Amino acid sequence: MPLSASALAFVESPVQLLNVLEWAHARGAAPLLGAVPSQSRRDGSKGAAPEPGATGLRIVVLPPTDPMSRGQLRRMASLARDEGHEVRWQEARGGRLAPFKALAALARDVRAARTVVVGDPFSRYVQLLLTLVRAEDLVVVDDGTATMEFIAQTARGERLVRWHRVGGGGLPARVKELLYAPVSATARRRFTPGEGSGRAVEVFSSMPVTPHGGMTLRVNDFAWTRARFGPPRLTKGTDLVGTSLVETGVVDPDRYLDAVRTLTREHGATRYFAHRRESPEKLRALSEATGLEIVRPDLPLELIARRGPVGRTVVSFPSTVVHTLPFALAGTGVTVAVCDVDPDWLTGTASPRARGFLAGVTDTARDVHRLPAQAAPAAG
Repeated sequence: MPLSASALAFVESPVQLLNVLEWAHARGAAPLLGAVPSQSRRDGSKGAAPEPGATGLRIVVLPPTDPMSRGQLRRMASLARDEGHEVRWQEARGGRLAPFKALAALARDVRAARTVVVGDPFSRYVQLLLTLVRAEDLVVVDDGTATMEFIAQTARGERLVRWHRVGGGGLPARVKELLYAPVSATARRRFTPGEGSGRAVEVFSSMPVTPHGGMTLRVNDFAWTRARFGPPRLTKGTDLVGTSLVETGVVDPDRYLDAVRTLTREHGATRYFAHRRESPEKLRALSEATGLEIVRPDLPLELIARRGPVGRTVVSFPSTVVHTLPFALAGTGVTVAVCDVDPDWLTGTASPRARGFLAGVTDTARDVHRLPAQAAPAAG
C-alpha cells in the first residue's frame, strides 16, 4: 500500500538516500512504473517516469559540507525525483545558526509526520529532530555497518556513540556532552518501542542484525537497484574498493598503502573505487605507488557496480559493501572478496572497540570470499 504524504525521511549521505529508496520500494511507496525503454533514462536505469499524481515519499536531504558527498547526494536526489518522491534540500551546516534555522524550518513537518525514516541514528542533528517527533512509526535505514553498532548499543541500553569515536577533547568537549545528554537520552527512548506507547520501530537493513525489544527487521535485498540497473558488463580485471578508515583515524596511512599495494599485485587489480571521504592526497599516493586507476564514483558503489562495467572480482576491506554488494550483484557472476584488517595496522588512537568491530564486519559477511592470510601485508 502506498504511503501517505505524512511519511517523512531524513538523509545525510548518498547511501542513506539509496536505502530510503530501497525501503520505499519494499513498502510499495514508490509509484507504479510504466514501460518506457531503459535507454530513455539518462542515468542508464530501467523503468519509466512515475505516473502523474502518484504519491511518493517526502525526503529531506541534510547535506554535509564536503563536495564529493554533496555531488553524490544531488545525483541521488535526481533519481528519487524520477521515482516520484518529493525531495527537499535543507542546509543544516555551515555556521553556528544553520542547525537552528533548519530545525525551525522543519519543525512543523516533523511534528505532523506519522512515519519518520532516518538514515543515521548517531547524527546529533537527527537526534535533535527526534525530540519533535510524534510519529507512530519510526524507521531506521542502513547508514552502512554503523547499523550493527546501533542495534548492539540500543540492546545494551548504552548512549549512541559511533564505533570509531574516541573519548576526550578536554573540558569544553565534556561540558558540551553534558549539555547534549538530555537530547541523546530522548533519542534512545524514541528508538525503543515502549510498552503502551503505540510506537513501532522498524530497522531496514542489509546487515546481519537481530532486532530486540519490540523492534522489527525488514531485510534490504536491493530489489530496487536490481530492478532499475544492470546486469553489468564484466571486465577481466579485479576492482578494489577504498575505505575511509585512514580518514577516521582507525588505520595507519602507511600500513593501508602497503595493503593496497599487496592486493593490487596479488589479485591483478586495475581500478580503485574511492570512498567519498578519502582525501585527494591519499588517493594520489595510492595511484603513484600502485599504478591503479582511481575512480571517484558519482553514485553509491552499489549502483555503480550494478550499472557496470565491473570486475569479475571485487575486493574490499571490512566495510558496508561486503554486505551490500552480494545483494546488488546477485546473479551476475561477480565474486566479492574481503581482506581482513591486521590489528597491527590500527593507529595508537583507534577506538578500543575498533578491532572487534572490524573483525565482526568480516565474520558476519554472507556470500563473500575470505582472502587467505597471506593476502595481507606482514606487519613491520
